[in-house]
Amino acid sequence: MADMNDDVKGIIASIGEIQTDAAMPKNVKEKLNEVIGLLKGTDENSINVSKALDKIEEIADDSNLQPYTRTQIWNIASLLESL
Repeated sequence: MADMNDDVKGIIASIGEIQTDAAMPKNVKEKLNEVIGLLKGTDENSINVSKALDKIEEIADDSNLQPYTRTQIWNIASLLESL
């Protein structure tokens, strides 16, 4: 279980790095904050990861994203799926 918590912390750190991008649309930053909140939530981890993955997929579909940012979002989705 400790490994999963370390993985989640790594994912949260990766999301934080994405959020520092000046070209990131404000609505996407807000959705990423929601993902972080889900991952830090007190519900069962598998439920939070599933909700976070849904939100990440919603973000990836945002037409305002730069292509390189979309790739980063897909990488986060892959990490979440591996949990």
